[in-house]
Amino acid sequence: MSTSILRLTPTLQSYDWGSRSVLHTLLGLEQDGEPLAELWMGAHPKGPSSASADGGPSASLADLIHDDPLAMLGQRVLDDYGARLPYLLKVLAADRALSLQVHPQPHRARAGFNRENREGVPRDSPERSFHDDQHKPEMVVAVSRFEGLSGFRRPVRILELLEGLRGELVAGMRAALEEQPSAAGLREAFTLALHARTAPDVAADLASTVADVRARLAAGTTSPRADATVVALAEQHPGDPGAVVSMMLNRVTLEPGESMFVPAGHVHAYLSGCAVEIMSSSDNVLRAGLTSKRVDVESLLACVTYAPGPAARPRIRRLDAVPVPGRRGVPEADAGLREYRASIAEFALVMGEVGAEAAPLPAEGPRIVLALRGHVELGWTAGAGSSPEPSGRVTLRPGESVFVPHGAGALDVRGVGDVVVAYVP
Repeated sequence: MSTSILRLTPTLQSYDWGSRSVLHTLLGLEQDGEPLAELWMGAHPKGPSSASADGGPSASLADLIHDDPLAMLGQRVLDDYGARLPYLLKVLAADRALSLQVHPQPHRARAGFNRENREGVPRDSPERSFHDDQHKPEMVVAVSRFEGLSGFRRPVRILELLEGLRGELVAGMRAALEEQPSAAGLREAFTLALHARTAPDVAADLASTVADVRARLAAGTTSPRADATVVALAEQHPGDPGAVVSMMLNRVTLEPGESMFVPAGHVHAYLSGCAVEIMSSSDNVLRAGLTSKRVDVESLLACVTYAPGPAARPRIRRLDAVPVPGRRGVPEADAGLREYRASIAEFALVMGEVGAEAAPLPAEGPRIVLALRGHVELGWTAGAGSSPEPSGRVTLRPGESVFVPHGAGALDVRGVGDVVVAYVP
């Protein structure tokens, strides 16, 4: 099995913010009115994919990696990360905003996980903040128009957005930023907003602020996206200070093929749309608001990075030697395969449109390949090198995915459709 391509059965996550159509359509499922939020492909303990070779029996991908880590991962990845897949690949489809959140740095993830273990907090408890000992930087590439928030705006810009709004919370945030228009002021204003969650009159205070924002928007605001975000979040989560916190954060719109990187410590929230998401294999999420789940204010504040600046973007490199002609609605300049790389060692993506001519893909390590549109044909040469074996090919249709072990050797792809390839760079 070590040189076989493994068909994957991903894990579906049905969170309440999920789309009621996007993942159903991708997977060919009946639209039953229930939300499907995330499609997980990987070996994370919370939702490992099942894998099978040549129509044989299926098994957990995590177990298969544990049984033969060298052939599945390759020596380099095994030496760096041990007998585990270091990334988790997802397709995310959101109709409503996800929680305002932060992911911990490696040392804070280890410390928090070990502390909760010592305290006897069950691994599956809703009161647990650290579900594993790993950090969770992540990267998204938009499939549809994708809306989000990520990283702090400059203090002077935040003050412009808060100007003239009623409410004790926004008054305190303004005072903090006026006194210290720096990372220190951002820290104080953000801390005020998070602690306001438990104030007895927070709902009424926020209602007056949101009313002013709504009136400003109706009158023709100079910041329509920021104001519309506040109004939308206040409608989705009444009485939650996260709606006001959104004015502190960069508002981001990604068109298909555009991408964003979220390092550990960056406050962010995804608002709507469909994207491919890749991250280190972790489920550590520290929430700041816009959620009914646990909000651990102290653990979150310890992890936040307050340096203002634009949302981070990965490096993008076009891979096609020959351009793929653009289909209807997609110009040639936007067609073809691209490599997306962030400043993280655990993961990278190749993503885009394939053509009739075979294009090479990452040739080593553990790879996951997903078809998003049309049909793509994946080829490999098992045992390439001193004792090559005959090449094999497999066709993937929308929503189908495979795990390609290191032992399968070199890969190429061709066909008519869109493909995603996750790998360890």
